[in-house]
Amino acid sequence: MNRLIIIGASGHGRVVADIARLNEYKDIVFLDNNSDLKECAGYPVLGPDIMTAELDGDIFVAVGNGRIRKKLMERDKGRIFPVLIHPHAVIAADVLIGEGSVVMAGTVINGNTEIGRGCIVNTSASVDHDCILGNFVHVSVGAHLCGTVTVGEDTWIGTGVIVSNNVEICSDTIIGAGAVIINTIAEEGIYIGVPAKKVDGDEKVNITDDKVSKIKGSNSGRYSVSCPFVATYSWQYRKAA
Repeated sequence: MNRLIIIGASGHGRVVADIARLNEYKDIVFLDNNSDLKECAGYPVLGPDIMTAELDGDIFVAVGNGRIRKKLMERDKGRIFPVLIHPHAVIAADVLIGEGSVVMAGTVINGNTEIGRGCIVNTSASVDHDCILGNFVHVSVGAHLCGTVTVGEDTWIGTGVIVSNNVEICSDTIIGAGAVIINTIAEEGIYIGVPAKKVDGDEKVNITDDKVSKIKGSNSGRYSVSCPFVATYSWQYRKAA
């Protein structure tokens, strides 16, 4: 069977579907907990995400929130979560990419880099040599990670962010759009600015939980809100089912 079940009928899901098509998936369907949705990108929305148990095929979780991606991938543990690579991405031969990750058009990933499970490397982002991205990291559109950068699990690197070389960013952290990271970040939180500084004190008043959930891509909260690191594998050996 050459079916891909995409969880999340959203803008991100539409991009994932297009990449899946370019990866030679012939039968693409969506699941989404919004009962009003009947199609996405021309593909049918069959019902809620719990229907994965009833359907044959590979699964891809196209939900922006990393914690929700983790939960849904853990729920369907044992199924195939393909690595989806846009054909116009440039990836060094020794790069390792974990299951359920997507690499979008115009992305460059250089040698000796490891990317965990359930990651998003978005359009025209770059990840240079010797980087390590933990599970469920999102590198947003046009963000650039210089060499030897380590990013912890479930961290969001915003649009246009620049991360200098030899920097570590801890888990569960948001780097706001356009920020420049020049020093290691060891304390989780929200960081913005040039150079980036942690948002704290009175500034937090204007950053509500709702805004943070949107920043991290929960896509309306339809999915409620845990899985150890799984060894990555070489993307070039993963063929579409």
